[in-house]
Amino acid sequence: MDDKGILHHIQHLVEEEHQLDQRTDRSPEDHKRYDTLKVELDQCWDLLRQRRARREFGEDPEKAHVRDPKTVESYEQ
Repeated sequence: MDDKGILHHIQHLVEEEHQLDQRTDRSPEDHKRYDTLKVELDQCWDLLRQRRARREFGEDPEKAHVRDPKTVESYEQ
């Protein structure tokens, strides 16, 4: 997936996250999906940053890969 595709996917995930945010009566499934969305968003942003860094340093952005949730979620904010 190229940068544009990643950004499009991020936009879709953010829209879904906002829809869940607006619900006042979230089900347990909604809460689980919300948590999943947050992790997937972190993975997408990480992938995009990897691609941009590779490009900046003359490396192939296609060699960037999605990191596992445990790795991405352990980054400090």
